[in-house]
Amino acid sequence: MSVAGASDPGRAWLPLVLIVSLFFLWGGANNLNDVLIAQFKKAFVLSDFRAGLVQSAFYLGYFLIAMPAGIYMRRFGYKSAVIFGLALYGIGALLFWPAAQMATYGMFLAALFVIASGLAFLETSANPFVTLLGPPETATSRLNWAQAFNPLGSIAGILIGQHFIFSGVEHTPEQIAAMSQAERAAYYASETNAVQWPYLVIGVVVLCWALLILVTRFPRPITTHAASASSAVGGGVMGRLLRDKLFLGALLSQFFYVGAQVGVWSYTIRYVQASMPSMTHREAANFLTAELVCFMLGRFAGAALMKYAAPVRLLMTFAAINVVLMLYALAVPGLTGACALAACSFFMSVMYPTIFALGVEGRGDDERKLGSAMLVMTIIGGAVLTAVMGAISDHSTIADAMIVPACSFAVVGLFAWRRGRTTRSAS
Repeated sequence: MSVAGASDPGRAWLPLVLIVSLFFLWGGANNLNDVLIAQFKKAFVLSDFRAGLVQSAFYLGYFLIAMPAGIYMRRFGYKSAVIFGLALYGIGALLFWPAAQMATYGMFLAALFVIASGLAFLETSANPFVTLLGPPETATSRLNWAQAFNPLGSIAGILIGQHFIFSGVEHTPEQIAAMSQAERAAYYASETNAVQWPYLVIGVVVLCWALLILVTRFPRPITTHAASASSAVGGGVMGRLLRDKLFLGALLSQFFYVGAQVGVWSYTIRYVQASMPSMTHREAANFLTAELVCFMLGRFAGAALMKYAAPVRLLMTFAAINVVLMLYALAVPGLTGACALAACSFFMSVMYPTIFALGVEGRGDDERKLGSAMLVMTIIGGAVLTAVMGAISDHSTIADAMIVPACSFAVVGLFAWRRGRTTRSAS
């Protein structure tokens, strides 16, 4: 495959920068959810399970909209899908203002669903687009480099939440019970309204970015004759993908990986405060920031290591290390357990882009676009497994809930082992 205009660096650099910026933008949205879980738990007095519905509503949007996004992209192209996704993202962020005015948890969940719908369009279009911007043999490494900008957005999201959403005012249940009804209502209202201005600014920035992309000329991906012919052979595109055991393995692996990543980050603040009760929300958020720094460093390190080690081998090794780290966090809650969670993020870093690239590797344009949409749909794992972790935490402890990501990383490791064995057999 080739990209029209990609050979002209003077014309191609701006579209590439704009596409890579999308990884930053959706990273911020994803990890602001980790702050919202802690904030809404306090503002609406929620259980861990109900607070986890923040992620459920968010990733349900990915699941339901990814396939329509893929169909839209096949019909109207990458650029149109990106603009439409940014519009939904911006509108969802602006909906936080009326949601706070209404002080309704369900309205916040609806706004998050709209944001996630926009991000489904962005991820469905941006990930496969990056794999087309160069030789097929370096597609996995190239996507890892692009994804390295995602944790920068994640760190920005956490810092926004830490300094502009978290108030630093945290009352014990006894103190809240001692308040008058008016004082209690004022406290909850102030905590709810804290999200208004940050999300208003985000919404305006995202909509302005959509306008910038609208007026920028983008190169069009062009499939070669061989790729088009391959796409036409056999039955329907969906049928061919669902009969492909390697692709099904990528879907399952991505489901469990995203569930593990979202679950660990969503409950890091909860884990730190439960094992070190003297920590405030703001202080505990520093561990989440450390996780995202480790994640960013892991992205760059992983992309560099892929010059010397096969991506599938690196994926298997990193998954095995994370199983050990999760079991340690489960068995030894406290400072060292929290450090294990942070270290886990370094080794999570290569998983999403590597699984994604392996899933669409060597496919024609139609299979690549539809396969990309199906891989984005697996992000529903973030909704399912985060809720499972919340339920385990409510009935046991948040440390015990780390068994869920431990098992999830084992599934990723098994996928990498089987994929590597299949590749060696083919060779």
